[in-house]
Amino acid sequence: MTTILLVEDDITFSLMLKTWLEKKEIQVDSVSTITDAKKRLEKNHYDVILSDLRLPDYDGFLLLKFMKEKELNTPIILMTNYAEVRTAVKSIKLGAFDYIAKPINPEDLLKKINDALKEKKEASVPAANIAREKRSTKQYYLEGKSEQALRLLEYINLVAPTSMSILIHGASGTGKEYIAKLIHEKSCRKDAPFIAVDCGAIPKELATSEFFGHLKGSFTGAFANKTGHFMAANGGTLFLDEIGNLPYEIQVQLLRALQEKKIKPIGSNQEIKVDIRVICATNEDLRNALDNNMFREDLYHRINEFSIQVPGLQERKEDVILFANYFLDMSNEELNKNIIGFTPETLKIFQTYSWPGNLRQMKNIIKRATLLAKGALISESELPSELLIQESDISGDSQALRDETYEKRQIIKALKESNNNKSQAAALLRIDRKTLYNKMKLYNIE
Repeated sequence: MTTILLVEDDITFSLMLKTWLEKKEIQVDSVSTITDAKKRLEKNHYDVILSDLRLPDYDGFLLLKFMKEKELNTPIILMTNYAEVRTAVKSIKLGAFDYIAKPINPEDLLKKINDALKEKKEASVPAANIAREKRSTKQYYLEGKSEQALRLLEYINLVAPTSMSILIHGASGTGKEYIAKLIHEKSCRKDAPFIAVDCGAIPKELATSEFFGHLKGSFTGAFANKTGHFMAANGGTLFLDEIGNLPYEIQVQLLRALQEKKIKPIGSNQEIKVDIRVICATNEDLRNALDNNMFREDLYHRINEFSIQVPGLQERKEDVILFANYFLDMSNEELNKNIIGFTPETLKIFQTYSWPGNLRQMKNIIKRATLLAKGALISESELPSELLIQESDISGDSQALRDETYEKRQIIKALKESNNNKSQAAALLRIDRKTLYNKMKLYNIE
């Protein structure tokens, strides 16, 4: 069983996190100070350390220093608030494995814990074995029956067997990563790794190391060799989500690696050949970024040998009930419930609603409704208010106008709830800061 040392002085939050992790079959020891953490580490072995950056006696930097002095290689994930992200980046340079911002998304945290365990395991096996590790896991993809869904599947089947680079366009929540995985599973690389990278989540200072890796001692905090995303995906598929968020200077390095099929880890004098297929995704129009000199034209053409446009849920109304039933089955399994279906009124609401958040929004709404449901069917009473708002008060028949009105309202609500903190608002909306700023400019939100 995986063991974690949790260092957190907020007792309520610590108990909540400990309870949730233990449900995931992770054993958790919790302490509230760095002093107590050091005592536990001197007596016990842990697979991962999860620590708040600010604690009553000391901060997380002292814990990093202690680990280095004791030559302990247990990966540390630091929890920070949004104002401390720069400090968190500094902590990574000093040896922390990763950081996560509060308020914490439990699934994001679980992914970081699994990544830490995986990297720790890789550090103990020969590098040759890492390249052969099968990281890709098959995930069921619901194809849909609408004309748009069938055309999408036709394009996927057509391009999957080739070696062409692919650029997937689609609004947030349309399932771009699932499509990338499906292409990988249908390709000749299906038995090799599928590595997904969120380009918007990589700090600029760490991007080179994240993509190409580094050697031990190559910079302050490089206490061990790091395998970059290119090497991790060698022989398989590298999926770059929200490619438009990459800083311009990192785009140059990425273009060179893709063209020459060679990388050079930080601190190394030798180039390493890599064989990867790259699939990129964006919810922006990169052609606008080209016009504004925010995205390199040569990189754009390199990643766009074949383009796929993913339709939004409102464009494929025939699939709405199909997806609703699929997410209900998924929610029943996750929540150990046995909801049979939806009332006719609920189905009518689903079919007429515009679904600005697409499949991700539908999945979350149905999961919440499944949890709340007391009877055999999900009724209107279990649905959130935004689905029940009558749209007759919105002038005009344009579907786009209704979506924009809803989106603007949600952005204003998120900014209010976060006291105008843009990072927190973006997290509440499940978008990146760059997208939030673009939306605010579009809707003239101050």
